[in-house]
Amino acid sequence: MEAAMGLMRRMPPKHTETALSALLSLLPDHSSDLLSQIDQPLQVLCDVDNAKEFILCEYNRDADSYRSPWSNKYHPPLEEGIYPSSELRKLEIEANEIFTVYRDQYYEGGISSVYLWEDDDNEGFVACFLIKKDGSKYAHGKRGYLHEGGWDAIHVIQVGPEVQGMAHYCLTSTIMLSLTTNGDTSGTFNLSGSIRRQMKADLCVEDGHLCNMGKMIEELEGKLRNQLDQVYFGKTKEMVCTLRPPSELLLPMALPEARKP
Repeated sequence: MEAAMGLMRRMPPKHTETALSALLSLLPDHSSDLLSQIDQPLQVLCDVDNAKEFILCEYNRDADSYRSPWSNKYHPPLEEGIYPSSELRKLEIEANEIFTVYRDQYYEGGISSVYLWEDDDNEGFVACFLIKKDGSKYAHGKRGYLHEGGWDAIHVIQVGPEVQGMAHYCLTSTIMLSLTTNGDTSGTFNLSGSIRRQMKADLCVEDGHLCNMGKMIEELEGKLRNQLDQVYFGKTKEMVCTLRPPSELLLPMALPEARKP
């Protein structure tokens, strides 16, 4: 199991589904652990009742159906699905509206979904904030310069019960990045990977849970972007420039002029 998890951490996100399927056939006794611990690239489905797209994940899934945060209905329809309480549902609706503004400001497009449910073990609740951005040049209505590319962000926050106006928050964020260029000058280039970090904090609930969760997501996402820029892009640029220095760094070389007889 440890070797399987180590292999999946080094697997490009676009190959995660194929690799996970192979591991499930090899380790059927650990299927529940693999599915719960391995993050897969996010999928999207359209809510026909609201004509809006929403993101599919394990947190809004019941059997083979997925609950839409817009209509609170399962697709395909499910008779006895799991739903949040009325109080959490109101908070979920507000969270989706606010997170849509956050997504537009930071990502200039894409799709976002927020799901909330009760945490019976800690007498609190859990929230999942999801963002999927298609950065390819074929993305309709969105700015993209890549041949293929995507950004999947998964933020899961465990919120403890309120004690004297304070609550404990535990945020686990995962970013999956994949991009492919195919230009005449650079040729074909592929870069992909994932990164996961965690943040914990005890915050005052005077301003509300959404305010606290939003600040934590914004702070941790900023750190993850910087780490991706330094690790993935920085190291790649360093290796490419070491193996193949830019033309402006090369000293001009010219053949000596032939002597006249």
